[in-house]
Amino acid sequence: MCFGPLKRMCHWGPIAAFVIIKLVTLMTIHACNMWWPPYNSVGGFINKAVFLLFSGLTLYNLITAIFEGPGYVPLKWVPEDVRDEAYLQFCKTCQGYKAPRAHHCRKCGRCVMKMDHHCPWINNCVGHQNHLHFTSFLLCAVIGCAQSTVILSCTLYRGFYRMWYLYHGIEPLVTFNIYSLVFTVFALGLSIGVVLAVGMLFYFQMRAILRNRTGIEDWIVEKAIHRRRPDDSSFVYPYDLGWKKNFTQVFSWGGVNRGDGITWPVVEGCHQYSLTIEQKEQKGEKRQRTRAYSVVYRYSGRWLPVVHGWRTCCNIPFTDEARITLEPGDSVLVTRWRRYWLFGERSSSDGSKARGWFPRCCVVEISACPDNADFPQNASTKKTQ
Repeated sequence: MCFGPLKRMCHWGPIAAFVIIKLVTLMTIHACNMWWPPYNSVGGFINKAVFLLFSGLTLYNLITAIFEGPGYVPLKWVPEDVRDEAYLQFCKTCQGYKAPRAHHCRKCGRCVMKMDHHCPWINNCVGHQNHLHFTSFLLCAVIGCAQSTVILSCTLYRGFYRMWYLYHGIEPLVTFNIYSLVFTVFALGLSIGVVLAVGMLFYFQMRAILRNRTGIEDWIVEKAIHRRRPDDSSFVYPYDLGWKKNFTQVFSWGGVNRGDGITWPVVEGCHQYSLTIEQKEQKGEKRQRTRAYSVVYRYSGRWLPVVHGWRTCCNIPFTDEARITLEPGDSVLVTRWRRYWLFGERSSSDGSKARGWFPRCCVVEISACPDNADFPQNASTKKTQ
């Protein structure tokens, strides 16, 4: 069993990342020594040194993003001015208010400063303190794997056409046995996959940094725009200071974090709580849309509940949000609807509660959620998460 900081490493995400980095690095070094030996030319030495540099930086930024963490709002945190509590949401788990741009992560069990998302590859949230290292990890991984793709491809090409190079007396000759060939091809596939998948993730991260907007805030702003009538004033996102200032809020010499993660510079005409006020208004509308359901069929919480029909299995929500178990007699307050799945908070007869997805066919609607239903209220009326 792992304790303390090492607990973050005991997860499939970091383990898989380390295995991929190790395999790609070892096979690329092996290919470098055959295709462009570093001891024969300056170019070969530079080629290998540059690859090892990006491989080392990838590993360093991955480990730093894991162990440094995103930064958490102090437990039982309250704003300095008691009047500001009316603008903030209260977190029952952390027994404190959520600071601006902070959100509670159910997997980490804490309110995270400037939370972007919970990343399984680092088994941690991406937030205020580790945003730079996480983005640098993505960048170095893409560059290193792009170089690895070239090296492995050229090595395989020369190995497959070895007889032609032998006939023309071109050195060095590349030879493979069955094991090195299999691992080289596998490493090439991993490198290409990292360039495509991680490269796309890096693109979205850079777009978020240049707009100074996290993934969660993207969703808040999108709803803020669509819920307003044409004659209403448009919503102004308070943290977009221009791409240059947005960039320097994350990237800085020495990797020093700018700000304390609680207060943020805002555009003219906005204040610290412009976004939190908008978010509370959206939650108020969400409560009005809430519907109460009663459970009639048991659900085990499986991701592929074959007993509930093939349509339910083929239309599962593509999200890492939890699935909750259901027992007949439980009640659920539903806030999101899909054709075959619902999302809500379950209340059992034993007093336990859970929030997540479940098949629509397991419940029947009772009525609209009453005004006094046990559902998260504004911090000004009821302290909830």
